[in-house]
Amino acid sequence: MTMRPIRLLGDAVLRTPAEPVTSFDAELHSLVTDLMDTLLGAPGRAGVAAPQIGVSARVFVYDADGEVGHVVNPTIELSEETQDGDEGCLSIPELYFPTPRAMSATVHGFDQYGTPLTVSGSGFLARALQHETDHLDGKLYIDTLRGDTRRQALRDIRAAAWSRR
Repeated sequence: MTMRPIRLLGDAVLRTPAEPVTSFDAELHSLVTDLMDTLLGAPGRAGVAAPQIGVSARVFVYDADGEVGHVVNPTIELSEETQDGDEGCLSIPELYFPTPRAMSATVHGFDQYGTPLTVSGSGFLARALQHETDHLDGKLYIDTLRGDTRRQALRDIRAAAWSRR
């Protein structure tokens, strides 16, 4: 089991769009395994994207609503209906804020062998798919926050022990 360290807010890799995967090879298989090991060993997890372990590749793994898997080079379609709920992130540890998301999401991409796949879900799974796809675009969930919620999030981040390293 290879649990990789999670990169924290402030690391440039989290703000840089990830590179598309072009080779479905042993290196990609190893990355997917490391991502899944990292996810399964992390507290309060729903997914981990490659940039969170310092790798610029459009790959994420997820474990939400009883569904476990991975997606390479995802594209996402969102419903117009929305949901509210608290959201957190392993790269912004121990902080959770109400974050609006689409109620349903469908991700199209590939598995680690290059076989096309589609993952659809609503509720928590949809939230996880959106959150992880955002990571691949260099976005964090706090970027969607507005008004008082955003101000509180920024205050809490500045006060967090991990952000004062």
